[in-house]
Amino acid sequence: MASFFIYNTNNSDMRKITNPWRQLPDFRCFGCSPDNPYGLRMEIYEGDNGEVVCRWHPESQFQGWPGVLHGGIQCTLMDEIAAWVVSHDLNCDAVTSKLNTKFIKPVLTSDPFLTIKAKLTKHAHKLAWIETWIENAAGERCAEAEAIYFITKNRNESL
Repeated sequence: MASFFIYNTNNSDMRKITNPWRQLPDFRCFGCSPDNPYGLRMEIYEGDNGEVVCRWHPESQFQGWPGVLHGGIQCTLMDEIAAWVVSHDLNCDAVTSKLNTKFIKPVLTSDPFLTIKAKLTKHAHKLAWIETWIENAAGERCAEAEAIYFITKNRNESL
């Protein structure tokens, strides 16, 4: 089972974002469901400068090469937090249209935690652009991506 950490309980500016899908029947999102024993179980918080943030502990069952977090898991971490940006900042439901990823340095499963961050960079019509990245425990950027999301539903509008 994946481990997760509360981002920073000592920072009074940090506020956990309520999972809007948690009460759906059979909700088992691989990225953020706390009830998926095989998932990443990410918890998302409001960060500084309009960012959303997750502090997450990598484990060996998510490795590709021995000791290195699988690139697909890194993409999933960044894709998941990007979805939360759209949900939180725009109050919309959306799907990934594009995820352009750059792997900068290996993410080690021996790191005590990773910090995954994302922020909205542009919103036009039915599209949202999100910058997202992963930092290791030393604060070094290890991977980054630009995500483009297609907005399927604005929760502020009635159907």
